[in-house]
Amino acid sequence: MDAFMQAALEEARQGYHEGGIPIGSVLVHDGRIIGRGHNRRVQEGSAIRHAEMDALENAGRLPASTYRACTLYTTLSPCPMCTGAILLYGIPRVVIGENRTFTGEEALLRSRDVTVEVLQETACIELMSAFIRERPELWNEDIGV
Repeated sequence: MDAFMQAALEEARQGYHEGGIPIGSVLVHDGRIIGRGHNRRVQEGSAIRHAEMDALENAGRLPASTYRACTLYTTLSPCPMCTGAILLYGIPRVVIGENRTFTGEEALLRSRDVTVEVLQETACIELMSAFIRERPELWNEDIGV
């Protein structure tokens, strides 16, 4: 597993240990992490604080040219909300840890010329699978079921 996906996985594990939903993300520009985050819906009582949104928020306000030169790493396939943010800011590349437990809007990203790579990392699959078994009601709430 590369260092950036490892950092996203560390964020996911942090969220899990905080009692939240174990999804992590990092925003990378010029080979360095400029924003990192994890799903904080439970911890902050937030409707929108998914991992990707948290990483973007923690990166702070950036010029459009910076977003257009970034890669977003996320442990799980992005939902419609996070996909919208990726498209809004013109992030050209998304690396996904896994999409077996949930497949988000990958087709939409690809249709808008975003490069999407799905790694199927065992550690990402195992963490989400364990969480879904342990907290199905929380998982269903997060994905709007």
